[in-house]
Amino acid sequence: MNHSNAPVLVYRGDYIESTHQIHIAVMSAKGELVAYYGNPHRLTFARSSMKALQTVPVVESGAMEAYHLTERELALFCASHIGERYHRDTVATVLKKLDLQETSLQCGIHIPRHKESYEQLIKKGGKLTPLFSNCSGKHAGMLAGCKKQGFSLDTYRDVTHPYQQQIIDVISDVSGYSKEKIVTSVDGCGVPVHRLPLDKVALLFARLANPENWHTENESRQHSLARICQAMVDYPEMVAGTNQFDTDLMRVFKGRLVAKGGAEAVHCFGDKETGLGVAIKVEDGNARGTRVTAMEVLKQLDIGDESIRNELEPYVEEAVLNARDEKIGKIVTQFQLNFL
Repeated sequence: MNHSNAPVLVYRGDYIESTHQIHIAVMSAKGELVAYYGNPHRLTFARSSMKALQTVPVVESGAMEAYHLTERELALFCASHIGERYHRDTVATVLKKLDLQETSLQCGIHIPRHKESYEQLIKKGGKLTPLFSNCSGKHAGMLAGCKKQGFSLDTYRDVTHPYQQQIIDVISDVSGYSKEKIVTSVDGCGVPVHRLPLDKVALLFARLANPENWHTENESRQHSLARICQAMVDYPEMVAGTNQFDTDLMRVFKGRLVAKGGAEAVHCFGDKETGLGVAIKVEDGNARGTRVTAMEVLKQLDIGDESIRNELEPYVEEAVLNARDEKIGKIVTQFQLNFL
């Protein structure tokens, strides 16, 4: 089999070791498919890329004002954070404002991706708590939205819970995809996850970044999207963390791009200047193919200049490292978007 035509190539030394197939959809906020690669209509669980949409009911419920929540905390509600100290402290602050305990978080517990935080915890003989979960911010936000509306805090993860139904309504409204067609399953942190065509996911990000270009009579929802988008780009460190792609992308683009990745190799971003939304899915679920793909899409869409690409250079051609931190290979792309 000839692998040299694959869109993403993984080299060991000078030889192709692995390849990845990808799907890309580029949408305008008006709902037009602008460009694609692979199958732009692939049914895809958007995973954590949906977190900004899952946060809309927090804003619309009035919880932000009722509990004196900040825009920085709002950004954390949209996060897949790596468990740095400031992430954990911020979630703890939100819980205090809600008069809730860590045990109210039903996100589960896992080792944080931030190595230094985990090492410090071990040295101090501490225990992992739900605060370390990369989804603890999202769950804290859900608790805020539920408490403000008088919903049960014990069953907020259930797909039949009114808060989860509000989320599905938001996704359907903003994407224009029928609520009855949205398939749900269970995400890694225990809450519902949503399956939509990839182009509808891209449309969500086009409208998140450019709600004013979304022709709707629901002005309050436009304002909610704009507020969430602004929080994410104003506090990109809250959305992921140090040396993380989403954080670096939003930081370097200085508020122009809103970006959010998800598990199983999903990555999405919206551009305020062109009005476009992009959704990427690596077919085999390996996230190492998403970052180089996103950088190539930005280049082909002519988003950002050479100085920005230089600052994000480690993601343009990603290095493959061994256990000694030596570069022994690379991850590169070779595809062309189909423009319509």
